[in-house]
Amino acid sequence: MIRYTLKCDEGHEFESWFPSSASYDTQRARGLVTCPTCNSAKVDKAVMAPSVARTDKGMPDREPVGAPTSMPDGGAAAEAPSSEATPVAMMARPDSELRTLIRQLRDHIVANSDDVGDSFADLARKMHDGEIEHRPIRGEATVEEVKALREDEVEVFPLPVLPEDRN
Repeated sequence: MIRYTLKCDEGHEFESWFPSSASYDTQRARGLVTCPTCNSAKVDKAVMAPSVARTDKGMPDREPVGAPTSMPDGGAAAEAPSSEATPVAMMARPDSELRTLIRQLRDHIVANSDDVGDSFADLARKMHDGEIEHRPIRGEATVEEVKALREDEVEVFPLPVLPEDRN
């Protein structure tokens, strides 16, 4: 596994793990590597220093895995199990929680709306103009159709998409 520090075109830095350098290149070329902050697929490797173990003095000067760490309130954190195979989070907890909330929102919208497919823009405009009864709908629209709806003050919002939805 290779850990890369990545940076999107908006300047957000984040880390991600890949099975190999070739895997990163393939996923990036397919647009599957996206910024967790802004969802941009314009992502490049950031400059990072390699982590090299010193052989002249034994172990590097780092806190060992499993050692207690200081907490903001001055107390000590619970000691993590000391193991060579300590799991590493692929995503920070706030990012994971945000993705869970976005997934729940999307699932709620899908469960409580009618999928009208390509008729979305036409039906949304008719509801806005009072030609048909209002109801929650979802569907597909072109960029031009969405721009036209927004110019006419028709409230439309994209369904949230998570990076794993693109796999």
